[in-house]
Amino acid sequence: MLLFAIMTRMTSTELYVRLLRYVGPYRGVFALALLGMVIVAATQPVLPAMVKPLLDGTFVEKDRTLITWAPVAIIALFVVRGLGEYMAQYSINWVGNRLVQDLRNVMFRKLLELPTPYYDDHPSGNLISKLTFDVSQVTTAATNVLTVLFKDALSIVGLLGWMLWLDWKLTLFSLAMGPPIIAVVRAISVRLRTTSRDVQRGMGDMTQVLQESIEGQKVVKLFGGQAYERDRFHQEANNLRRYLMKQTTAAAASVPVVQLIAAIALAAIIYLATLISDPEQITVGGFVSFVGAMLMLTAPLKKMTSINEPLQRGLAAAESVFELLDEPTEPDRGMVSIGRARGEIGFEGVSFAYGAEKRLTLDSITFTIAPGQTVALVGASGAGKTTLAHLVPRFYSPTRGRVMLDGHDLEALTLASLRANIALVSQDVVLFNDTVAANIAYGAMNGASESDIVAAAEAAHAMEFIRQMPQGLATLIGEKGVRLSGGQRQRLAIARALLKNAPVLVLDEATSALDSESEQHVQAALETLMQGRTTIVIAHRLSTVEHADRIVVLEGGRIVETGTHRELLEHGGVYARLYEIQFAPGRDMQEQAESGEPGFAAPVVNRKS
Repeated sequence: MLLFAIMTRMTSTELYVRLLRYVGPYRGVFALALLGMVIVAATQPVLPAMVKPLLDGTFVEKDRTLITWAPVAIIALFVVRGLGEYMAQYSINWVGNRLVQDLRNVMFRKLLELPTPYYDDHPSGNLISKLTFDVSQVTTAATNVLTVLFKDALSIVGLLGWMLWLDWKLTLFSLAMGPPIIAVVRAISVRLRTTSRDVQRGMGDMTQVLQESIEGQKVVKLFGGQAYERDRFHQEANNLRRYLMKQTTAAAASVPVVQLIAAIALAAIIYLATLISDPEQITVGGFVSFVGAMLMLTAPLKKMTSINEPLQRGLAAAESVFELLDEPTEPDRGMVSIGRARGEIGFEGVSFAYGAEKRLTLDSITFTIAPGQTVALVGASGAGKTTLAHLVPRFYSPTRGRVMLDGHDLEALTLASLRANIALVSQDVVLFNDTVAANIAYGAMNGASESDIVAAAEAAHAMEFIRQMPQGLATLIGEKGVRLSGGQRQRLAIARALLKNAPVLVLDEATSALDSESEQHVQAALETLMQGRTTIVIAHRLSTVEHADRIVVLEGGRIVETGTHRELLEHGGVYARLYEIQFAPGRDMQEQAESGEPGFAAPVVNRKS
């Protein structure tokens, strides 16, 4: 919010200058656009200048030469103007499209570099709107507005120069309309900038509702949420419409007011000219030329006034774009590149709170995981299990204390070397609308050979269904892997982790949403994946962690118990109570444990107790 407040204090000139820096790489094409504008602007006063000799020479003096060559001159004039107009329009639009592309690329790179807490505070719909809607508004301010400012300003100067040549007194009188026009433009500019910000915010809100409704369409259908979502979308769309109408109202008022001021000035000039007309001072052709030049002034004046709306809209969009670009990237102050880690993880007095919250999600966590050891994090929802695991790849940094990897503080390691040593398999598998092979060999593994991909898929028990696909590894799986079952998606995620071959593994509820048959396949794949790796397992289903080397029990962000499955049951504390609730309601839990009866799911791993 502080950053946005600073951005809103930037002047229009500062915003515009910063925006024009992105035009710099295309200065050659931009120069062609300016040349075309100069040609158009230079020929603007030629037409009224031709009126004087045409009227005086053809109709009054009957000059045969003028009668013969005047039509040729008019055609030649418009040929030159047409070529200049085409060159200007093509060049400026080429620059504008490249500008939008460059800004979108820079904004997307920034999104990839932003820290995880930023996404916690900003709805994805608003971010998408910035890249799709806001940035397109910038083009008008950076290119089209500049076209009007440059070309029409030159046209106005040329026409005023010709009018001064014809009659400087009448010209100076006509300039009296300048101050009222400037006052009107300034008054409307503030209104336009405010409404433009409202429009951008409204577009983001509407996009957010649209995105949520599309992504959650099954929930919407199942729970009968169509009417609710329809009302939400209607409300946001209506808000956007109202913002657009406020913007239109302000923009529509400016042009008629300016034209009225110009019309009053023109009427006064015609009246004065007829009263003080002196054939020796100004001829009929000269007077018609003067009035024609003044009438031609209305067109560039109208454009100059009309650009205020797209200019303010573009500058408001530039505020939005630069607000994103000025966000600090994910801090990467580490200087140590660790190479392949052994996998020893240590938590030393780690506390953590989200954002500005005062309540600690984690409080004074201290324990160590030996290389190759499997440690399970258990506890009720909200105990801090996932938060603790997310500190390992440095998605978040501790509020107090430090997290260690092989004796190195994670803050001292480069993010690239740290994350190269960590693989993640979660309940919410992230897959991309690409081929099976591309989803397994993702990111830094993009250059993996087909044999390596097949080996990883075989180890993950995924090749059995991949071979049945129409194009095997080259089959497109759809958005978020929609064409796959839950178990198949999980196995692709495991294959991805196997191919990465990282020494540290985080399993976040990796089997909680699967049916029994799928779970068996996934558990078998996880057994292969966990061999020889330091593994952190997050689970609500205690049957999946019974054979972990150590179980750490969290409650209210603190460690309340730690030990093996049997030790914790014998202790009769929090873990034993959770186990009783899940597996032995109404029975003696120690009796069930001693009897060796399984829970409702087989364990994920078969490791020594």
